[in-house]
Amino acid sequence: MRDVLFRCSSIGKLMTEPRSKSDGPLSKGAKTYIRSLAAQAIFGVDFIVTSKEMDKGLQCEDDSIALLNEVRGLSLAKNTERRTDDFLTGECDLFDAPRRRGHDLKTSWSIASFPITVEDCSDDLYEYQMRGYMRLWDADEWSVDYCLVDTPPDLIRYEPIQLHVVSHIDPHQRVTSWVIRRDLEIEARMVEKVRHARDYFMRVIEEFDRTHADPAEVRAMVAAGHPPPWESTVAPKTAPLSVPRPALAATLEAIDF
Repeated sequence: MRDVLFRCSSIGKLMTEPRSKSDGPLSKGAKTYIRSLAAQAIFGVDFIVTSKEMDKGLQCEDDSIALLNEVRGLSLAKNTERRTDDFLTGECDLFDAPRRRGHDLKTSWSIASFPITVEDCSDDLYEYQMRGYMRLWDADEWSVDYCLVDTPPDLIRYEPIQLHVVSHIDPHQRVTSWVIRRDLEIEARMVEKVRHARDYFMRVIEEFDRTHADPAEVRAMVAAGHPPPWESTVAPKTAPLSVPRPALAATLEAIDF
């Protein structure tokens, strides 16, 4: 079974520090996130989250690329390559190879949500996402580019139209960029968090296997003098596995974390 890979877009969820040493190397929030990944692997589903903001981002991606190219004097095209190393996987938006610089598009939902200063852009999850891309593309820096373009009418619904029809505003006023520069020490910490996350992920899978065993296996355990697995916090040496490892391996291949 291959090691679990983590998306660049989610690596920030692992990076929060625990509040106390008793929590171990991972914060409670990181563990909660990893347990959700384990549930996806066990049941063979991907927890898909959608929103109107995400819908606009998908529908207006070409408009945002065109706006960024116009304002920044670029001629970049949408990247379609997914890269993976031993720890991370990701598919960035735009990569400027000659400049060793990447761009991540954030299409703002409306004028009200458009950041007008770099201070408004700062976001830990986005920062670690960009650092993941820098690692995969061996880039020196990555720019998070917030673009303000017209919202498709079918998405606006009951919000004021003046917050969403923005093409009359000068293009240079509708792009705010936040540049993050590469830091190898932070990347090393990211790799270390992934190692701990993998260990915790497998412990969660093993606990599920033990506490959700097949009834016939449970009867055999009880007959052998062991308590039912859900009544014991200690797994017997011959703990049953309700999720066959080949099936789990196939699920991990199918689900991109």
